[in-house]
Amino acid sequence: MYTAKYGASIRKLVDKAILAKRTKYECPKCHKLKVARKGNALWACKSCEAVFAGGAYSFKSEAGEIAARIINEYSKSS
Repeated sequence: MYTAKYGASIRKLVDKAILAKRTKYECPKCHKLKVARKGNALWACKSCEAVFAGGAYSFKSEAGEIAARIINEYSKSS
């Protein structure tokens, strides 16, 4: 547990972010659980060596998922 001062809710948020940062995610290309955080918002697959842009602490952020859904809708309608 990382220490965040002054409040249980802040400590819980920090723990949740650190856990999401250290979690392995599934690669969209090779579908293996090998995607790990490389840097701030950079994620790399250790199996196929693909590099992805994502959220700062999780592989996909809410804003990124919304943007992908909107792009998908526009590409279908065109």
